[in-house]
Amino acid sequence: MLQTPISITAIASISSLGETPEQVWESYTLNQHFLESISIADDEVWAGVLSNTSKNTIKGIRDAEQKYNALDDSVLYAIYTAREAIKIAGWSNKADFGVNIGSSRGATALFEKHHNDFLTQGTTATLASPTTTLGNIASWVAHDLKTKGPDISHSITCSTALHALLNGVAWITSGLTDTFLVGGSEAPLTPFTIAQMKALKIYSKAGVSTPSGHQVNLGKDKKYPCRALDMEKTKNTMVLGEGAAMACLEKGIVANALAKVIGIGYATEPLKHNVSISSDAVCFQDSMHMALKGLDPNLVDVIVMHAPGTVKGDSSENNAIKKVFCNKIPFLTTNKWKVGHTFGASGMLSIEMAILMLQKQKTIPVPYLDYKDTPKDIQYVLVNAVGFGGNAVSILLSK
Repeated sequence: MLQTPISITAIASISSLGETPEQVWESYTLNQHFLESISIADDEVWAGVLSNTSKNTIKGIRDAEQKYNALDDSVLYAIYTAREAIKIAGWSNKADFGVNIGSSRGATALFEKHHNDFLTQGTTATLASPTTTLGNIASWVAHDLKTKGPDISHSITCSTALHALLNGVAWITSGLTDTFLVGGSEAPLTPFTIAQMKALKIYSKAGVSTPSGHQVNLGKDKKYPCRALDMEKTKNTMVLGEGAAMACLEKGIVANALAKVIGIGYATEPLKHNVSISSDAVCFQDSMHMALKGLDPNLVDVIVMHAPGTVKGDSSENNAIKKVFCNKIPFLTTNKWKVGHTFGASGMLSIEMAILMLQKQKTIPVPYLDYKDTPKDIQYVLVNAVGFGGNAVSILLSK
């Protein structure tokens, strides 16, 4: 556990769940998913897509200043959520906070466009390079907020947002700064990105058309295209989603804290396959043990799992939890059945889910699972994330 706790004084997000804390909580209370069937490169796939209202919000940012017209959606999602987060935290007149925002894929839609232009025309646009670098997201947010603190970007695939949180905690505990804006942003609903997931054979086929026009109906899977955390599934059911989430971190315990970061854990493990972790996720075991150091594991009430909806990914994390928590397994949940896998942003969306449960003192269950016990009092929530390469992160939050 951290010697000095870190307060989360604000969190803001945009995803298929909505764009305000009220909308997001209402979406979590509804026993339904927020995935829809969309057409990508003449194929129908499930995806977590922003609502038309949220798309108009992002369009408003793009239209407000001409320089934003050249930016990818991943940058604009980050700008919107960063603005909202500092407004909630009361940082609007503050300039000395750090910024660490990551992404798994970055400006993938813009990159695909520029690359296609190069293939067809033999030339590329002047701004093709600066607007498609991974650092582009954090630097534009820092520019938009007029910050004077450190500005950092990175990609640790699907654990990116939680690595940003780790980095923010490290800067604060080092004494170099007292405040940090951290998060992740992703706009992965592009032909090439989805083709990559299909090549891995992990994308959900529930109730959508194949290229031949044949409907693939997996029975009960049609109701829930992504069956994340379902240990009885025999097929991969991962679905991609778009979105971003940002959190404001402050040193110590402050009056307007939404939750406290009291433990952090991180680990990697040697790869036996390019895209998988071990069957009992040694990296997750190590990261959870590290985050829980100093706290009795029996006190953990809820775990927000990474659980991407793949057979091996879900089962390995579940096996790791059994190893760490033995006979007293906390309440297990995930949001990917609702919103899809938002890659580099997913960890911070999970942090938001955990904070909402701590605030509302109400669990958010997965509807197709059978729960034997539900905690009446939620004091501690553990949040997990892992990316390609076995980079696991666990964050322990408390009220």
